[in-house]
Amino acid sequence: MRVARAGAVAAVTCAAALFGCAGLPSERGADTAQAVSFPPVRATFQASGRLSLRRATQALTATFRWRHRVTDDEIDLASPLGQTVARLTGSSTGVSLRVADGRESSAPDWATLTARSLEWALPVDGLVYWIQGAPRPGTPFESERSPDGAPSLLRQDGWTIVYQGFTRDGAGDPRPSRLTLSYPDIEVRMVVDAWE
Repeated sequence: MRVARAGAVAAVTCAAALFGCAGLPSERGADTAQAVSFPPVRATFQASGRLSLRRATQALTATFRWRHRVTDDEIDLASPLGQTVARLTGSSTGVSLRVADGRESSAPDWATLTARSLEWALPVDGLVYWIQGAPRPGTPFESERSPDGAPSLLRQDGWTIVYQGFTRDGAGDPRPSRLTLSYPDIEVRMVVDAWE
């Protein structure tokens, strides 16, 4: 029972730290970012890859597949051997988490679900942008650029996102291929193997 709960907590932490449902940005953000060439943000995308999460004594390594659409998200987390750890679904009407043993939790939004499961809420509104290499619109941010103008570091909502590599998606736009997201007691490392 304790192992199952720990697995569910780790799955919720991972998913909430990486995924959120949001629309397109309406502005670029602070003036300090003008020299940074942010990739265009897509209203819909699919991304898959590998991630590892560390928080205090909790650790999780998983593969992920994320289908983001304007109205909803579907996130599958699996062990490195392919065993399903969790499936998360979310839309404007609510979010739910289903773990491997069939148990399901639901909440009106990602913040409520994570607060209930983890006893603290993650600021997930920006995550759909950060994974695409761009800041969330409407709130201050700081950024640094690499020599080619791509973002190398982004700070927003208390999070620091370090971009360690980019690749091209099917449309030829740059997308992060390696990134690390950190908050005071959380570190998430991601390798995005495929963008669609």
